[in-house]
Amino acid sequence: MKKLYIDIGGTHLRSELVVGSDLLKETVSSQVHGLLSYINNTVLKHPDIDFIGISYAGQVYDGRILLAPNINVDETNIKETVLSRYGKRLEIDNDLNCAVMAEAQYWQSSSVAALYIGTGIGAAVIDTARLVRGSRNLSFEIGHIPYRSAPFLCGCGRDNCIELFASGSGMGKWRHHYGSDQCINFAQLKNSKFGQEQFIATEFERALLQAAGTLVTLANPEFLVLGGGIVEKNPYLLEYLKEHLLLYALAPSLKMLRIELSQLKNGPLLGAKLLEEKPYG
Repeated sequence: MKKLYIDIGGTHLRSELVVGSDLLKETVSSQVHGLLSYINNTVLKHPDIDFIGISYAGQVYDGRILLAPNINVDETNIKETVLSRYGKRLEIDNDLNCAVMAEAQYWQSSSVAALYIGTGIGAAVIDTARLVRGSRNLSFEIGHIPYRSAPFLCGCGRDNCIELFASGSGMGKWRHHYGSDQCINFAQLKNSKFGQEQFIATEFERALLQAAGTLVTLANPEFLVLGGGIVEKNPYLLEYLKEHLLLYALAPSLKMLRIELSQLKNGPLLGAKLLEEKPYG
């Protein structure tokens, strides 16, 4: 029996195919390979796959992709399409929902908020050992809360999302706005001698504080776990949040809060492996 697990974000599609005791890993561009196309090709090579679990960097409800601001979508009704075409069970959930399930297992806590910053910025919460979903699985979409107007649009169509300031895609849009398409990382922006690049880094830090403070105030978790590519490459952000978060969050919510860096290599992919059993609802 084979199982396919996929984590698809705004930059990469990463997969693990479990074949007995073997593990076949692959990473491709999510801008080149659509999710359904990737599944089609994989199932043709491995027709005996019996379960597909997907962590998806977008808004997902009841097996359907509602919105994916940073991903090209080649099929919205992905669960039903794969079932009808191949007879395969498929479960798909938002990538942060998957990540927070994996984080809750790692930290052995029933009260965890995950805040991941990479191409986008996202959050999810487990409270009393249950995943907080909302009526359409859209709870804690922190990247799309109103923050400040920007001179360009978010992938969701608005110009005031916090993701436009505290994310890899947001920083890229700011660089383009200032006339540069040079690909430089956050640390280079922060240490740049150019005022516009320093501005982008400073605004990132402020927006991150706003997002973290809002998340902690609303969710009141035991753990706030930071993850994602930008955090992994800039671990100083942990101490930065600890030092400044009091100005952005309700003080009693911080009293027993533990802020930790994720220790998982790929939390969303690990969470995709939990979708078969759905231990957190």
